[in-house]
Order: sequence, then structure tokens, then C-alpha cells
Amino acid sequence: MVLTDTHTHIYYETDTNKRAELIQRCLNKGISRLFLPNVDTASIPQVFSLTESYPQYCFPMLGLHPCEVKVNWENEFSLIANAYPTHKIVAIGEIGIDLYWDKSLLKQQQQAFHKQIKWAIALDLPIVIHCRDAFDEVYEILLAESNEKLRGIFHCFTGTFEQAEKIIALGFYLGIGGVVTYKNSGLDKIVQQIDLKNIVLETDSPYLTPVPYRGKPNESSYLSYIAQKIADLHQLDIEIVASITTENSKNIFGV
Repeated sequence: MVLTDTHTHIYYETDTNKRAELIQRCLNKGISRLFLPNVDTASIPQVFSLTESYPQYCFPMLGLHPCEVKVNWENEFSLIANAYPTHKIVAIGEIGIDLYWDKSLLKQQQQAFHKQIKWAIALDLPIVIHCRDAFDEVYEILLAESNEKLRGIFHCFTGTFEQAEKIIALGFYLGIGGVVTYKNSGLDKIVQQIDLKNIVLETDSPYLTPVPYRGKPNESSYLSYIAQKIADLHQLDIEIVASITTENSKNIFGV
């Protein structure tokens, strides 16, 4: 069985021994494909350090996280873009719009999202979208930037079934994480209605820890609990969920 964590910040752990233990716990559970989005310039060396140490298991992305979009975001983006030619990456991410913490920089977030989508299209790479309290704003931009090369993952999807249908219609996959295991999230009822061909799995480690470890730091090895929950919702063996979602991840990232 091969499970794929399409979104993990496992690189936040910088202690070499602890990092090795995190990776080993993943491998012990069949989680052998880990996709790492950076968030800003400071996290670029962390991402590439881990992907260079474990090239057979870890794959890097590059992007400017919406929460890191400030007034001078173009300078930050230029530094991130300059890291691309010297490193192979599999996606642009995570990028998008986040209006949960601060609405005052919406215009800058929209500009950064537009620019990074154009970058992804130019490089023929998928995008990984961060969207929090901003579905309409994100969807509007995706429609505006519609292109046969525009594809990717709607990371940490927690929206409605109607929103899920809109995303799928654009050719994107839904990233399903620990929230699906939360008793009152309602996400379980939505995921139950969605064909597995439209889903990928993720942890967003160290955030959004699934049950039974909710309240503690998340890690990629906990992906197995997310996979099992989805298997239960669809009344399938976990091996089938692993196979379909991993194949979906290969379709997106090309690796």
C-alpha cells in the first residue's frame, strides 16, 4: 500500500534525528510520498534541505502563502521565483487568498494570486490553493485565469457540496485532511458524496491533526487515520483509497 500526503510542512522540524523519525513513522504506515509547500523565502532552504535528504520520498513546491503577502509582496515573490531555476519543483504552492486573519491586504493577495497562477501556467505546473474565508474571491480569479494548463489541488477543502462541484468542474482535486475526522465538521457527509477520483489526501502537518490525536501537533504519519475515515465513508478497503488517491496525486504532480 502506498499513501500520499499531498500537503505537509514536515520540514518545520529541523532536528535531523527527529526528522528521520518522522519520515520513518511515515514509511512504517506506507506513506512514502510527501509533498512540501513552502510559505515564504525563509522556508525555502528548509524545504530543499529535506527534499535533498530524502529525494525518493519528498517533493518540493514553491509559492508565496497568502498570509505572507504584505505591501512589499513583489520583492518576496521575486526571491521565491529566483529559487526555481536552480531546483526542480513539482508545483506552485501554496498560494491563494486568506481573509480569516486580515482583510486589509485583499487587493495585494489577489494580485499575488494572479501573478503566481500566471507563473504556474508559464512553467506548466499545477497550483496548490490555500483558501480560507475566501471561496468566492478565489473562484473568481480561477475563472478569470482559466487555461487548459491551469490545474491543481484545492488544499484543505472544508466547503459545501456545491463549492466542491464548482472546483471539480474546473479540473481541480479536493485536498481532504484531518477535518474530515472531526465529529461536527460536516465534511464527512460531503466527502461521502464525492467520487474518490476527485480527492487527494493531505495532513497539513503540523496543523489540523486528525482524531484520535486532535489537540496535539500533527504529523504526516497520521495520514493513515484520514485515509481510514474516507475508506469507512465510502465503505471500501483502505488499500483502495490509497491506490486511487495516490494515482490522483501522480496525475497532478507528474511524479
